Amino acid sequence: MIYFLAVLVVLAISAYFILSSEVFGGKPSGKRLERILQSENYRDKQFQNQSFTPQFAEGYSMPKVMKDFFFGKKDPLLKPNKAIPIIQTDLKNLPQDKNMFIWLGHSSYFLKIDGISFLIDPVLSKYGSPFPIFNKAFEGSDFFKPQDIPNIDYLVITHDHYDHLDYPTVKAIRNRVDKVIVPLGVGSHFEKWGYSENQIIEEDWGATVQLKNNFRISYTPARHFSGRKFSRNNTLWTSYVLESPSLKIFLGGDSGYDAHFKNIGEKFGPFDYAILENGQYNEAWKYIHALPEDVVQASLDINAKNIIPVHSGKFALALHPWNEPLQKITDLSKGLNIKILTPKIGEILDLNNSENEFEAWWK
Repeated sequence: MIYFLAVLVVLAISAYFILSSEVFGGKPSGKRLERILQSENYRDKQFQNQSFTPQFAEGYSMPKVMKDFFFGKKDPLLKPNKAIPIIQTDLKNLPQDKNMFIWLGHSSYFLKIDGISFLIDPVLSKYGSPFPIFNKAFEGSDFFKPQDIPNIDYLVITHDHYDHLDYPTVKAIRNRVDKVIVPLGVGSHFEKWGYSENQIIEEDWGATVQLKNNFRISYTPARHFSGRKFSRNNTLWTSYVLESPSLKIFLGGDSGYDAHFKNIGEKFGPFDYAILENGQYNEAWKYIHALPEDVVQASLDINAKNIIPVHSGKFALALHPWNEPLQKITDLSKGLNIKILTPKIGEILDLNNSENEFEAWWK
């Protein structure tokens, strides 16, 4: 009994120190918590989606999903059998006269528009998880490191999941970031990690913020969830509409399909570009991660001319073949008035070039 109790004490102390780690971020309090409690999107002690969103689709349960994930037969192409092809672009010495998009893998990307730089959901670690244990990046896909990031006008975060908000990355680039744009509640993580209150732009769905040089960004709904520890939805998740004097871009963030895409298209569309999450999906969680056919429909709903699919090519967070998302959305969009743009990691996409074409590098 003494030994048993000793083991329990050691485990309890270990759990305490692990869960106290900075990687988990902060908990909303004070004025931030007051704002959360006043949000019309916060009910029953958590943020809510606009539509009822069950954790799993009909016919699925946690035991079934866990059994399939850990013990089910794995597709031989769950991970690539050779290094992901990339372009070794120097982010600190880019052309000054171009509007550009550069994919950094998974849902991380860099935008430079009319001289203003944006870095979205940067996860530049080798692991898409709180600790370097699981969700290891595919070979080659983690080429870009925090030290490669130039000075950034706006760091933009869609939600606080580990594959979108990476503690080592945002900690390492803190002194190169002017402002941080986050949904309500997520600022608590950044303040815990040393960012100042004055650096943080933190709003709810429906807000529009004026940025420098006549840019503006609007917080628009998504259908997802949040959380870095055990409790869910104590911070908000969001999509964004980014408007510059010359371009209008939809930044999708993680989302299942719902009516919000149509509503955003009617209010803000048409869009020059939409960057949509297409990958790490499963029929079981289609309400929070859109299936490829849903991404195509969302593209039509928001009225976007060009679609840049992300959320694939770096981590295996679902059981589909690693290259299936890009192949499926490419096939499903044929015959529709949608142009799918698929640059390699690091390849420059010229946002002012209407003739952009990219090879099917995942084949």
